[in-house]
Amino acid sequence: MTAAHGYRTPARLLHWSIAAAVVLMIPAGLVMTQDGLPRSLGDGLFLFHKNMGVLLIPLIVWRILYRLMHPPPPLPPQIPAWQRAAAGASHLLLYALLVVMPLSGFIRVRAGGFPIELLDRLGLGPWLAKSPTLAARAEALHYVAAMLLIAVLAVHVAAALHHALIRHDGVWRRIWPPWRARD
Repeated sequence: MTAAHGYRTPARLLHWSIAAAVVLMIPAGLVMTQDGLPRSLGDGLFLFHKNMGVLLIPLIVWRILYRLMHPPPPLPPQIPAWQRAAAGASHLLLYALLVVMPLSGFIRVRAGGFPIELLDRLGLGPWLAKSPTLAARAEALHYVAAMLLIAVLAVHVAAALHHALIRHDGVWRRIWPPWRARD
């Protein structure tokens, strides 16, 4: 595989930065709501989860805009049409979920009347009035989207590992490592 077949360095860095944040946020989100958790741990996980979500929003927007301006390199020709279609659909779903997750989390927190410390420190108001109904709907959407995100990520990672460890077809090398990309 030549360098021309790989993602550009900014796309790779955005991919892996967002991936690392999401991999940290998923367990934090799952654990922080558990009964019997020490309050200090639960509070710390909530702080991390909320504020990391806020930090992810501009990265996700940047990643989507970058992808629109710089389409991904073509898949190797030996990839079957059904896998191409599945890859396209899964990437579209991942991007949609990466938008839905922080927005539904933001709405849940703000409509629930809770702070988002990073935004509050920057002097950015709540932007939403307190609404238990809206908060409950956003919480339900956030939960369903989180479960779907976990499932789609599991398939995404399994497919990447399949290409890297079994097929050895160059798909994995297109996105990793970030310092070997074409600029």
